[in-house]
Amino acid sequence: MYTPIMVQFSQMEPSPRSVTWEAPEHHHVEKGNDWFFALTIIIIAFVIVAILFNNVLFALLIGVAGGALAVSAAKRPSIIPYAVTVRGVKVDDRLYPYATLESYCIDEEDPRGPQLLLKSERMIMPLIILPIPADHIDDIESILEERLEEEELEESLFVKILELFGF
Repeated sequence: MYTPIMVQFSQMEPSPRSVTWEAPEHHHVEKGNDWFFALTIIIIAFVIVAILFNNVLFALLIGVAGGALAVSAAKRPSIIPYAVTVRGVKVDDRLYPYATLESYCIDEEDPRGPQLLLKSERMIMPLIILPIPADHIDDIESILEERLEEEELEESLFVKILELFGF
């Protein structure tokens, strides 16, 4: 699932300077034909109800949203690079400097594998969740503990409900 990891150590410091790895951008659950059939039935039911209430525009919106949901659910996640460095946390081409992050939590008990949860100052995306390789958790934690406060964090209830339905 993860590609080879590169860990860089400086000659003066006992802790690593960066840990780099690649992983899928999100956890993908394979959906069968039954899932798409159920989605189609639900979307058609909502469209019929919207038409019965003389709201054709809302029916059209539900149909387009259902189609977009089906296309999104069928798409496989791309493999992107991650890095935890002394400058910040890098996800693909975006760097999150430590000045914009408040705290971190490493969840080793997640059924999908170890996860790094970062609490950000951002209003839109306050929790950044990264899959991390199990064999370099200590290296990642040694970099983060010097720069961020450790806090108990968990995914929102909405995200857990979406995962329950296979998203």
